[in-house]
Amino acid sequence: MSNTKRKQDTCEVFCFDEEKVNRISASLNNENFVPIADIFKALSDETRLKIAYALLQEDELCVCDVANIIRSTTATASHHLRHLRNLGLAKSQKKGKLVFYSLDDDHVRQLVEVAVIHSSEVQGRG
Repeated sequence: MSNTKRKQDTCEVFCFDEEKVNRISASLNNENFVPIADIFKALSDETRLKIAYALLQEDELCVCDVANIIRSTTATASHHLRHLRNLGLAKSQKKGKLVFYSLDDDHVRQLVEVAVIHSSEVQGRG
């Protein structure tokens, strides 16, 4: 990285707003970010993100549908769906011999929708 780039990315002098730092540091210490990071880790996997996006398109999909959509085996699709379910991003319901998955709630839908919209905007900027 060139010196010009580094200078644009950092302050030229070191100073900070002690009040802001203390307030935000206190709020960070009161939160448990591990489960939140786990959600983003799950969605950072391209296959799981594709599955979440597919579940955004339909109210529910069976494991076989998901396997065909992501072009995988049912075992692979089931593994990814189980991971999403265990993190509270998806829920499942058995209907006869089939297991259907859906996104857990509107918060999950919003996360995926916002990520897709943001990605489109960033790509549009070039």
